[in-house]
Amino acid sequence: MPRSLVGNPRRRARVLFVAAAFVLSIFAAQTFRIQGIDSAAVAAQALWEREGRGRPVPAVRGEILDANGAVLASSVAKRTVTVDQTTVCTYETKKSTCAPDTAPSAVGRAAEQLAPLLGMPVDAVVMKLTGTAQYNIVATNVSVLAWRRIAALGIPGIYSEQTMTRVYPTTTAAASLVGYLLDNDQGGGGIEYQLNGVLAGRGGWDKSELSAGGTVIPDGQQDITAAVPGRNVQLTINADLQWYAQNALAQKIQEVQALSGTAVVMNAKTGQLLAVASYPTFDPSNLSRAGAWLSNQAFSDVFEPGSTAKVMTMAAALSEGKATPTTPVIVPNQLHRSDTWFHDAESHGTEYLTTAGALAQSSNMGLILIGETMSAQTLERYFHKFGLGSTSGSGFPGESPGILAPVDKWSGSQRYTVMFGQGLSVTAIQAASVFQTIADGGVRMAPRLVQSVEDTTGAMVPQPTAPGVRVIPAKAAEQLSQMLEGVVSVEGTAPLAKIPGYRVAGKTGTANRIAANGRYSGYTASFIGYAPADDPQLVVAVIVQRPVKGTYGGIVAAPVFRSIMTYALQLLKIPPTGTKPPTLELNAPASTSINDPAVLADRQP
Repeated sequence: MPRSLVGNPRRRARVLFVAAAFVLSIFAAQTFRIQGIDSAAVAAQALWEREGRGRPVPAVRGEILDANGAVLASSVAKRTVTVDQTTVCTYETKKSTCAPDTAPSAVGRAAEQLAPLLGMPVDAVVMKLTGTAQYNIVATNVSVLAWRRIAALGIPGIYSEQTMTRVYPTTTAAASLVGYLLDNDQGGGGIEYQLNGVLAGRGGWDKSELSAGGTVIPDGQQDITAAVPGRNVQLTINADLQWYAQNALAQKIQEVQALSGTAVVMNAKTGQLLAVASYPTFDPSNLSRAGAWLSNQAFSDVFEPGSTAKVMTMAAALSEGKATPTTPVIVPNQLHRSDTWFHDAESHGTEYLTTAGALAQSSNMGLILIGETMSAQTLERYFHKFGLGSTSGSGFPGESPGILAPVDKWSGSQRYTVMFGQGLSVTAIQAASVFQTIADGGVRMAPRLVQSVEDTTGAMVPQPTAPGVRVIPAKAAEQLSQMLEGVVSVEGTAPLAKIPGYRVAGKTGTANRIAANGRYSGYTASFIGYAPADDPQLVVAVIVQRPVKGTYGGIVAAPVFRSIMTYALQLLKIPPTGTKPPTLELNAPASTSINDPAVLADRQP
């Protein structure tokens, strides 16, 4: 300091006064600028800092329910815990800003408090809290109870955002049917995707002022746009039956080392789908391990049905008056048609059967002789009437229409292979619908999966039902139904489908399976039937793809049908009718003459 100032106290005081006045004038000017000139901007900035970027308020997604109100999918409130790393570092330091000497220990203490509540290692939490970011996610899917305990700690810079997590009480049993959510909380498959617009609702926004501790200031400014919750959806599915069908199917597929399979349970009179099982399956809450089986194969997987399609050829012949259940058929060991030799699954001598016997024994040769009494155009017309070549009308995402080429595109051999279920492809839903049509007296009811949808008032509104379409005359349906009971007899191909006390009608199927490369590889084994046969209530279709231990539908699929159908009849309290099945003659007299015009036989030179 200059000697003049040291030696002159008055001069020194004046200098100090001037310096202090200068500093205070700067403060005054800044105060005037903040409170006067820039007051609005500064207030807005402070409000923005207290509000932050605002907080989205998620809409509660609607529930998916089964036919009895059991929850198949619902949403649970969760919290995403976030941190302002520039604030948490002051925890228990009595400082307003981070300091290099105290920040690490402050963050460590905060992490030790948070880790057990978040279910995370302390070191992992420390990494989340350390840095200079004003926003960083610490943990997601934190329960509301855990967040309350975290908030009670009063750690500065720890905040939370409200989120929703989808839960599926039936887990894998109905996964591909109910569907799943993508990372953006939009439906990614199944009903979640099909009815996403109904279920999703509309999110809101909350810009309430927050204190430094992250709590809402009671008298602070608020700008809230309320979320609109999604609406509930009720399916026709019975959750108990779905669970049983899924497990019965899975057990058989594992037993026979099959690739995959489906099981469909349908109301024979309404077309309502009571269960649609698909295996392999997945956990919709853990898509990282789902693999390639996200779709429900009953709707998406197409296959050559094999002998289960013979019922359509027979239905057409009965409807067109080309045959009756007792029409004699002389079945040779093989037939030559269109430069192709056809034969049955097993070699045999000349057999004398009735049309009922040809169906019961699933004779390809017999069905060719029956089917060629009609033109190819007639067969195509009936196939379309039964629902082949078009989607079912359920609206399920990813549903395939199957493959049915126009008749003018049929090859020479295809003209005959379609009669016994090759050269065309169906889905399990389509195949089940064919048998529903026969069971309901020849009237096809479009398969239904959605029973009702909640409206804006909270009322569940039943979804419209498409009127039934007559496919074949009632008499033809009755005759065919009686013939299908012969399939389940000891003389048929599926005695393992019999259910004690009940009359059962159905048909086996064993077809070559087309692999992804377009070549045949393995087999498709199936059984589709209904009960009680004389008053049908339920249709059950079981399809098993590429079994290793077993081949025939009567061995592989029929026992699964019996298990599911038995459970369903008991669950839904459907009693036996108490009537006796008709006695149909399956064999024609050995004296049947090929010269008799009423006999179906190979008369080609």
